[in-house]
Amino acid sequence: MNSKLLTALLGMTIAGLAGGAASAQTLDTVKERGQLRCGVNTGLPGFASQNDQGAWQGLDVDYCKAVAAAIFGDASKVQYSPLSAVQRFPALQNSEIDMLARNTTWTMDRDTTLGLAFAGVNYYDGQGFMVKKDLGVNSALELSGATVCVQSGTTTELNLADYFRTNKMDYNPVVIEAQSDVNSAYDSGRCDVLTTDASGLAASRLEMASPENHVILPEIISKEPLGPAVRQGDDQWFNIVKWTHYALLDAEELGVTQENVEEMKSSDNPEIRRLLGEDKDFGASIGLSKDWAVNIIKAVGNYGEIFERNIGVNTPLEIQRGQNALWTKGGLQYGMPIR
Repeated sequence: MNSKLLTALLGMTIAGLAGGAASAQTLDTVKERGQLRCGVNTGLPGFASQNDQGAWQGLDVDYCKAVAAAIFGDASKVQYSPLSAVQRFPALQNSEIDMLARNTTWTMDRDTTLGLAFAGVNYYDGQGFMVKKDLGVNSALELSGATVCVQSGTTTELNLADYFRTNKMDYNPVVIEAQSDVNSAYDSGRCDVLTTDASGLAASRLEMASPENHVILPEIISKEPLGPAVRQGDDQWFNIVKWTHYALLDAEELGVTQENVEEMKSSDNPEIRRLLGEDKDFGASIGLSKDWAVNIIKAVGNYGEIFERNIGVNTPLEIQRGQNALWTKGGLQYGMPIR
């Protein structure tokens, strides 16, 4: 091989290795800053919204808290960045945030062309439609010619177009950036139909002037696996967010809760002992302390507790576990084993 070409190739290889090493610094950056920067929705009840005191709450917010607890042993060390659908990916790509937990759908395009890595699915969802009861519609197949409010910068736009084209129906889209403005446009009568993920419809209905006057139609027209995402190129950071998710699921399956986590340390069950750092230090392999999972569970509980507290049947959203039940109970949620 030509010596100049060989030298150039070696230089490119070394530069590539150096670039990879340089990118693998998220954990150090977060520790030095003393805070996790987490991108969330601007306001979606049950997933990410602020209460009357201005404190952030919701299922996605609890994932931010869980990662902070895993790193610092303190779930309060989070700086929340409310982002629109259009803003969320540039914010992550440009390192304005460390992770995105914003009801974001895992798709091939996002996984392969945007430099993102999805750490798991924290909510299995699907797109649906909501209409006013007095419209007299019982099925999405009766919506030909309707005006449909939809948020820009989302998979919802493409799904909407696909569904109407597939079913040979016409529609008039009203595309708006902020979900709150989408909801207002629909509630004011500017649109006949509101479309978004089914969980989002349940949340949006609560914000209508008369929630009881709106009905969510039965059709679910897409797969929307929602989950937290990080930048590609930092495997350690990806593993931290990914295994935080799995720890929450494993804790629920093993019966480890926010209330009993301390007493469960003395369990004879080897799976529980590994999860809680009593047998072998699994935290060391991802740059965390031995009790990383204990800190997570103490802070937010297990996955089931997070679900029920924020969006479950005893909350205003009244969402059933359904697909988001554990695999042992007929659902899709499945925590990878810690061993």
